[in-house]
Amino acid sequence: MRFNRKIVPHSKPTQNFITKKRLREDEINFGKLRSYRLDRVKKELEKNNLEACILFDPVNVRYALDTTNMSVYNMHNLTRYCFVPVNGPVILYEYFNCEGLASHLNLINEIRPAITWDYFSNGDQASSQLKKWINEIKDLSNSYFKSKKIAIDVINGPAVTALNKENIQVVDAKLILEQARVIKSAEELKCMKAAIEVAEIGVTKMRNELKAGMTEDELWSILHKTNIEHGGEWIECRILSSGERTNPWMQESSNKIIKRGEIVSFDTDMVGPYGYCADISRAFVEGHKFNEDQKKLYLMAVEHINYNAELIKPGLPFKEFTEKSWKLPEEYYGNRYSCMLHGIGLCDEWPQIKYPTDGGQIEGHFEKKMTITIESYIGKTGGKEGVKLEQQYLVGENKLELLSHHPLEEV
Repeated sequence: MRFNRKIVPHSKPTQNFITKKRLREDEINFGKLRSYRLDRVKKELEKNNLEACILFDPVNVRYALDTTNMSVYNMHNLTRYCFVPVNGPVILYEYFNCEGLASHLNLINEIRPAITWDYFSNGDQASSQLKKWINEIKDLSNSYFKSKKIAIDVINGPAVTALNKENIQVVDAKLILEQARVIKSAEELKCMKAAIEVAEIGVTKMRNELKAGMTEDELWSILHKTNIEHGGEWIECRILSSGERTNPWMQESSNKIIKRGEIVSFDTDMVGPYGYCADISRAFVEGHKFNEDQKKLYLMAVEHINYNAELIKPGLPFKEFTEKSWKLPEEYYGNRYSCMLHGIGLCDEWPQIKYPTDGGQIEGHFEKKMTITIESYIGKTGGKEGVKLEQQYLVGENKLELLSHHPLEEV
């Protein structure tokens, strides 16, 4: 069923300016990209016997509607959201005075100003604003989810309590969106490949410019600058460390000065052009000459990733992968990474497969057109340095297809 659009066009005349095309821009059919993703959301709602969802998480809003506005800001402020029903108009609730930003997206049927009830935006009027939002949701329920059951991904306690008082049941939309995002379309893969290409341009620059005397922050800034130059969006974290700061892992870049011959390990976690994540890890040595201890760590990490990659094919149960996966030697196990692999898309996604002792996802299996990254951190408990490597893959017809192509070090 089609719904009439209720979107006021820009009152300002179209401006003429010159743009520079982004990587793979001419290859991507954005209409197909958007239709596929919105359809995946609706099908997952139906699968779970739900009539509609409300999405606040900017990553989920991006997936469903391909619209962004101050994404990082809106990760901690509930000031922009969307309503997606299985049958009914898709409504974007836009940030104050920004209704024109998404008017070109024809899958959005209506754009309304967002009703916010957070204390920062509303102060002592927050309670009255929450009542307005509840009335808006009641109106939507009367028309588009008469079951009075709604999936919401991010919401605060007062709003849940208020909805419950109106006999509106809230269920977790995170599960819905994670499952919707698992299988990638051809257009999504083009976007992801563009993001990886940008990341690898940055990684190459980092390797070339790495020298003793620069700080970790200075080295890390090269990746961030490269991403923004190529139309990328943000970086999820800034995990980069050198020398003894590489063990234990997970320390973010600092003003530590990199010394001659030290290992530098890092994880890109980069949300690049078109909103897709390039999540690869590399380890370099300042001066590019590995000593014997560094070689051992590096070669173990390479073996770890390659061994696990060889196991994976469509249909392989997650549990069987965990049982057959590369066995981390005891002296390294205490410093193990948080998972062996995870899904990847607009950000880190389901599934996350952890080490056997750590729980995590058990049921399920690998499917064609899933995209994943395989992780390895090798560093002895109490050791001096550590190596972090990570590769990004597509689950192909019979095996994994490598998506990340920045060459590993020759040690």
